[in-house]
Parts: sequence; structure tokens; C-alpha cells
Amino acid sequence: MSNRHFTLTGVEVVAPSTLHLAYADGARLTVDLADTIARHPSLGPLADPAVFATAAVGEWGGSVVWNDDDDLELAADNLRARAVEQAGGYSHELIWNWMARHKLSLDGAAEALGLSRRMLAYYRSGAKPVPRTVALALLGWEVEQHRAA
Repeated sequence: MSNRHFTLTGVEVVAPSTLHLAYADGARLTVDLADTIARHPSLGPLADPAVFATAAVGEWGGSVVWNDDDDLELAADNLRARAVEQAGGYSHELIWNWMARHKLSLDGAAEALGLSRRMLAYYRSGAKPVPRTVALALLGWEVEQHRAA
């Protein structure tokens, strides 16, 4: 399986902390990084609009870099996840975090959700978008576990 959905082909600065991202699978997404920059002191230089304006696609399309500085780099998969979430969708990271929080294997998670292992793997890898029904199933499963405890 290709990771075209995480390979950047273009990046454009559209505001002091906002990027328009183009991915190899054809997705065009916008992400606002103001909160991320504010939360992570190591990204502090990106608060300067002149520095932020230097955004470029990193090596092999796997990231966005600023000023050709390895310390100012954000991964393409994380950027895509933020953009999807900011647009009101559910990212692949939701699945990863839920599984980690509950110490579930792929098989265990698929069984808990009533999904095939393969379909859950597609959602977890980002190869397919996470449907709202699956995101709600994650929450419902947590409620059931809480009640059982």
C-alpha cells in the first residue's frame, strides 16, 4: 500500500499561521497552526510571519520545513490529521490514540467495534477516511467500558 495520502506535493502559506497543503492523493487541505505553535516552545520561531512564510515541502514530501531548519519541521501525516480535524472530520490519529489508550491490538479493536480487521487497518493507516459512525463507536465503547467498571 502506498502512502500517497501522506506525501505532500505542495505547500502554500495563506495566512501568518495557516498553510494550504496539497497531497499526492489529490487532497487539498488547509491547516491553522496557531495553537500548535503556541503550545510548543520549540516552534516559537514560527510565530514570526517572516519565518512562517518560508514554509516548503520537506524531503520526499514527508514534512513541511521552515528556513531549511530540521528543528522547524512538522510531519505530513500529523498536518493532515490536524487539517481533517479542523474541518470537522475524524483523523486516523483518533484510531491510534483510542487503541493506545485502551491497550488494544488491531484484532481486539476490530472485534470491540464490530469491524473487520482490514477495514480498521485502513482507517488507522489513513488510507481511508474515518467515518463519523466509527468515531461515535469509539466513544460508545468507552462508555460501555466505564459502565462495566
